[in-house]
Amino acid sequence: MPWVNIVLFLATVATTLVAGAMLRGINPFVSPWMTVRAGFSFSATLLGILGVHEAGHFVMSRRWGVKATLPYFIPVPPPFIFGTMGAVIKMKSPVPHRVALFDIAVAGPLAGFVVAVPAVVVGLKLSMVHPHTPTTGANLLFGGSLLFNGLVRLVHGVDLVRYDIILHPVAVAGWVGLFVTALNLLPFGQLDGGHIIYSLFGCRQGMVAGLMAAALVPLSFLWQGWLIWLALIYFVGFRHPSVLVEEVSLTRTRWALGWLTIAIFVATFTPVPLIVG
Repeated sequence: MPWVNIVLFLATVATTLVAGAMLRGINPFVSPWMTVRAGFSFSATLLGILGVHEAGHFVMSRRWGVKATLPYFIPVPPPFIFGTMGAVIKMKSPVPHRVALFDIAVAGPLAGFVVAVPAVVVGLKLSMVHPHTPTTGANLLFGGSLLFNGLVRLVHGVDLVRYDIILHPVAVAGWVGLFVTALNLLPFGQLDGGHIIYSLFGCRQGMVAGLMAAALVPLSFLWQGWLIWLALIYFVGFRHPSVLVEEVSLTRTRWALGWLTIAIFVATFTPVPLIVG
């Protein structure tokens, strides 16, 4: 019985329920039942996106005979706004070649993306739109990616400069899902993006990772969270390790999926994710 996985998942359910309740302005320490009711939509949506993402990796690992653990969800106690830092699986046997590496890596982001986009659309339909008014209080503002801003205009047809969107918790969970997708597709080391770029371009993955790191440095002046990511990547490694067989070529379909994930990264990347203003 994978007790560690179960305990971490239940802990993440609890922390995301609390985070969802706080998004609705509910004090989670007043009533546990009220916290569950208020936080359920956020928690269920976010854990659904993360779970589908990791299920994609797990299923494709089994498909290629690579031993992999069940997902380890990562709970983060409030006041961290989302209640979690995502989930990971660990591959416990070598990846045989670049085709297997690509399939395992690409399955997660694509699966999570397919769930996150409808979640954003549904959440935006439940959200409220108000004319923009300057505020003096400390409000948490969510930065918009190309895709998220496009979905806002598609659903509500408003100019984001002139209007404010008061996001429903389902929309926030969808936003987090798109943000996590972009983070995972960064072309570094052991991230999904590093696996995919290495599968496509081999040793040139290191050059792509270096260019991305150089781009994040000036962005860190706008959002300091990029400094944390660069520090983490420094310890994990920018370059991707070699697989057992390098010479296996990817099919045209896999190349198309590879370019699709690159396009998804561009569409979901948020230069300044969170602003307090």
